Amino acid sequence: MTLSVPDRSTFFGADYRDKLELLSEGSVNRKFDPYLDIDWDSEAFRIDRDDPRWVLDPELDPLGATQWYRSLPQSRQIEIGRYRLANAVRVGAAFESILIRGMMQYIFKLPHNTPEFRYCLHEMTEECNHIQMFQELVNRIGDDVEGMRPMFRRLSPWIGVAGGYAHTILFIGILGGEEPIDHYQKALIRQGVDLPPAVLRTMQIHIAEEARHISFAHEFLKVHIERMSPAGRAVCSVAFPIAMAWLVNEIMAPSKSFGEKFGIPREVMREAFWKSPQARKIRASYFDDVRTLVDDLGLLNRPAKLLWKAFGLSGDTSRYRSEPARRAA
Repeated sequence: MTLSVPDRSTFFGADYRDKLELLSEGSVNRKFDPYLDIDWDSEAFRIDRDDPRWVLDPELDPLGATQWYRSLPQSRQIEIGRYRLANAVRVGAAFESILIRGMMQYIFKLPHNTPEFRYCLHEMTEECNHIQMFQELVNRIGDDVEGMRPMFRRLSPWIGVAGGYAHTILFIGILGGEEPIDHYQKALIRQGVDLPPAVLRTMQIHIAEEARHISFAHEFLKVHIERMSPAGRAVCSVAFPIAMAWLVNEIMAPSKSFGEKFGIPREVMREAFWKSPQARKIRASYFDDVRTLVDDLGLLNRPAKLLWKAFGLSGDTSRYRSEPARRAA
C-alpha cells in the first residue's frame, strides 16, 4: 500500500493548472510585506499592554466563555488574554515553519515545469513573511510566551521532513493547522470584535494571503486523493479526523504550563479545552470546510464517521468555503 501517485504529467488537467496559475498570479499581484504594510512604530499601532481590548471574547474563545474567566478582575482578564493571544501567534509562526520544511522537501522531487513547484514557492515566501510579522507582533507585545508544547517542538523538524515524503498526509496536516486559525480570525473580524490595531492588521494580512494557501491545499488534496488506490483513500479517510483532532489541540489549546502560570483550575482548563458544550461547538465549527471537502471526496466511510464523532468534530458542512457560522439563525 502506498500514498504516492503516478507521474504527475499523466493527470495534471487543464482545470488544475489554471487554478494554480491563478493562485500564482495572485501571489505576484496581491501580496503584503510585514515591514511595508504595517507601520510598527506609528502611534496607531503602539502596543498598550493594559488595553482592555485584550480581554477574551466569550463567544469565540473557549477560555473567555468560562465563568471563571469572566469573574476575574479586568486587569487579570487583560493579562491572561494578552498572553494567550501572543502565545497563539507564536504557535502559528512555528506551524508555518513546519509547513515550509515539508513543502520544500516535496517540491524538489517534482518533475520539471510542474505548476505545483511555482505556486509552492510563492506560498513559502508568504509564510516566511507571516513568521516575521507574527514574531514582530509577539516582540512588541512583550510577553515571554512559550509557543509550541514541548513535545510538538521536539517533533517539529521531523514532521516537516516526513511530510515531504508523505505529501498527501502533509497537506491534510496543513489544513489541520490553517483552518482553525483562519476560522478564528475571520470570526473575530466578522463579529466586529474590538482588537488592538496591530493585532487587527496582522489578522487582515494573514487572512488575505491564507485564502490562497487554503484554496491550494483543498485543490491539491482533490487532485491527488481522487487518483489514489482504494487502500490509499482508506488511509486518508481516517487521517483527516486524526490530524484535525491532534492539530486543533496543538494550535488552539494552551499547554499545561499556561494554566499553572495563571493559576487556572484544572477543571476550568478541561471545561475550556474541550469538555463544555460551548467549547466543543467552537472546536467543531473550525472544520466545516474540511468536512465538506472530505464528503466531496467520498471519504466519509463508516470508520471515518466514527472517528469524526469520537473526536467531537462531526457537524455541519459548509455550502461554500469560509461560510460564516450563522446558518442556524
